[in-house]
Amino acid sequence: MVIFGILSLLTGAVVLTVRMIMDHHHGKQRRVALDFKALDEALRLHVEKAGRLPDPDTGLGTLVEQGLLARLPQDPWGHDYRYLLLGEDEAVIVSLGADGAPGGSGDDRDLSSRDLDAESAR
Repeated sequence: MVIFGILSLLTGAVVLTVRMIMDHHHGKQRRVALDFKALDEALRLHVEKAGRLPDPDTGLGTLVEQGLLARLPQDPWGHDYRYLLLGEDEAVIVSLGADGAPGGSGDDRDLSSRDLDAESAR
């Protein structure tokens, strides 16, 4: 009976630890998704004012200069978001994940506004 109780406590501790790790990972993805939404809204306002998306050379800093954002957010790992312009009317925001380098898996996986839009549409 005592052994069963100890095993139950250990199992509970393991389950709780795994759940906390998963919540932490999903929390970062949620934060990135919220940042993408805020940046996307600021980009839409920029298009309304200027008639086009910001030039990739000036990037997202234009949104702060125009007062559309108070400051540029950083991803949960402390890296700047990357701004890519695909054609004249499609902007993509990218987080390079925890390692700050292209590619990777887990926390190092790149997150794109296009990917998160597709996931939220499901």
